[in-house]
Amino acid sequence: MSKFETNLSEGNVATQLIKFSLPFLVSNLIQSLYNVADMLIVGNFSGTNSLSGVNIGGQITFVLTNIIVGLCTGGTVLIAQYLGAGKRQNMKKVTATLMTTLLIGAIVITAAMLIIKVPLLRLMQTPSESFSEANRYLTVTVSGIIFIFGYNAFSAILRGMGDSKRPFYFVLIACVTNIVMDLLLVGVFHLGAFGAAVATVFSQALSMILCMIYLIRNDFIFDFRLSSFRIDRFSLKKIFQIGLPSAVQNGVTGLSFMIITTLANVIGGVEASAAVGVVSKFNGFAIMPAVAMGASISTMCAQNIGANRWDRALKACRIGTGIAAAVSFAIFILAELFPARILSMFDNNPDMIAYGITYIRPFALDYLIVPFCFCINGLYIASGHTTFSLINSMMSALVLRIPACILISTVLGLGIAGVGMGAPIASAGSLFLIIWFYFSGRWRKNLAQ
Repeated sequence: MSKFETNLSEGNVATQLIKFSLPFLVSNLIQSLYNVADMLIVGNFSGTNSLSGVNIGGQITFVLTNIIVGLCTGGTVLIAQYLGAGKRQNMKKVTATLMTTLLIGAIVITAAMLIIKVPLLRLMQTPSESFSEANRYLTVTVSGIIFIFGYNAFSAILRGMGDSKRPFYFVLIACVTNIVMDLLLVGVFHLGAFGAAVATVFSQALSMILCMIYLIRNDFIFDFRLSSFRIDRFSLKKIFQIGLPSAVQNGVTGLSFMIITTLANVIGGVEASAAVGVVSKFNGFAIMPAVAMGASISTMCAQNIGANRWDRALKACRIGTGIAAAVSFAIFILAELFPARILSMFDNNPDMIAYGITYIRPFALDYLIVPFCFCINGLYIASGHTTFSLINSMMSALVLRIPACILISTVLGLGIAGVGMGAPIASAGSLFLIIWFYFSGRWRKNLAQ
């Protein structure tokens, strides 16, 4: 077993889960921090118009990133199961296939986004005051999407091997670099959303390149030679079989939040747009414990399912869900008690803060539900049931969240508060189906092999 691999199918379940999840949690919190840094620094140095531009442009990049993270789930699950089963040659094929597929995807998506970005911003009803800022931000971030894809591919592969520490080290480098570059380009040179985008892309590029150099020097399973970039048809089929539903699921979820941003643009213009953006960044922190624990449960359960130890997989899911729920409850209390303080960290515009308070209070109810959704879903993903996750997510986003937001905000006239109610309503419906699937017992059939 190489230095990158950790066997999660042996030892104390709680200890193994916590040891694996903590670096992953901190890594994701730091990754959220350098996304938040853009909003914090832009809001304080460049004002509400730039803040709105970063939010709108960032929503589009967020959707693309989430789609790739979802696809990488297929690689993580396969590598974890092959590691648990001792099939090292299959691990190598999956790694090479995932790397090659994402490289091709990055090139195609970058070209397409540069063509359609302006019509897309108009479709989102981007306020005229922030249109140029959103356009500049989006142009830079989609130009550097290959670095976003590359980092997520490395992270997915290492997590599948049971290594959550090294992705943490490299995202820490990216975070520190991004904050320094933000302060320089936005705070000193006053480049607004453009400067924030350059800082983000530069930091991600640095993180990916340093990660690649480190892996090459330490005999990683993939050597990065041109001849090694190849696609194994069976591995590609499996990656898409498991990862495509997660990719579509993440894309639909991200799309629903883009529609929420569009609603905010229509309801309150640039101030409401900025408020939704600020709450979105806080939400990135708020749900991260649940997201990290869900992903950790998925990896640990996949290794144990690969080793045919279903009892340990179920125990890991139960322990992880309890931890995530406790942390998320504390965050819910924080959001309900101190919304104005949270919002004023980004921008002191009183109209933006007023919209934000009205939006965050109903939205925060979601934090009481999502830990159960992410963590139990991690168990299903580990056994290859990503199609269920896809159907459930699409139902949540398209059948519940978007209609609820539109109905309550416009038809019932509750405005931005109605938009905030959409998230907990959608999560409650999603959890109902997740519980039904659990008691059906269908998740106990391993579809990944």
